[in-house]
Amino acid sequence: MGTDRAGKIAVITGGGRGFGKGFGEALAAEGAHVVLVDIDGAEAEAAAAGIRAKGQLATGLQGDVTDEARMLAVMAEAAAIQGGIDILINNAGLHSDEYGQPILKMGFAKTKRLFEVNVLGTVCCTIAAAPYLKGRAGASVVNISSSAAHMHGSAYGDSKLAVAGLTITFGRELAPVRVNAISPGLMLTDTIRAELPPETMARVKAMQWLEEDGGPEHIVDAMLFLTSPQARFITGEVLRVTGGMAAGV
Repeated sequence: MGTDRAGKIAVITGGGRGFGKGFGEALAAEGAHVVLVDIDGAEAEAAAAGIRAKGQLATGLQGDVTDEARMLAVMAEAAAIQGGIDILINNAGLHSDEYGQPILKMGFAKTKRLFEVNVLGTVCCTIAAAPYLKGRAGASVVNISSSAAHMHGSAYGDSKLAVAGLTITFGRELAPVRVNAISPGLMLTDTIRAELPPETMARVKAMQWLEEDGGPEHIVDAMLFLTSPQARFITGEVLRVTGGMAAGV
């Protein structure tokens, strides 16, 4: 986007790797001080150290998004850097093949954990950050949903459908802070390449209208847009980044 984000504070959950790490690198490159929060504190600090090595601003913090007391402390620590929070990205989530199974196969305990992290984690972090987002010009929240929310039912898809619903609810409750979501399609990250059988990837890609492979950079670009002044009149929306895969759903 080429946006100057100097003096901005961005908190990114699940910031130690994957999309979260990419979000942090992109925002730091535009001048923001990024606070990477991850259940694996060592990964969060390693990602932050990589950003600092480029002469940019980053802090790595350990935190489980389902731990209310810890998230309250994390948001307070982040806000203390510059007197508030400008961007919150609710990226932490469970999504591996382990959690893509039928509910009857996963059972209650695993399904409960899926919803605790993906849904209640989003609620927990947003509530904790809300006091520090209010009054910050241009402040925004970006949630990470999924194209699975728009497809045939699955526990994972249902959890991400709930995230899409929370985007509308928090968009209304937090206004004028903007709240939007990104709904990724098939993104060929290292994790996806390792977990999805080639025939599954081929079947999903055949549903796309665009031939290009989806990658983390497409989700990063969407985040940069939604958190920029160019999106200042957009809130309560879910941006599908699927190469057309979910357009007809």
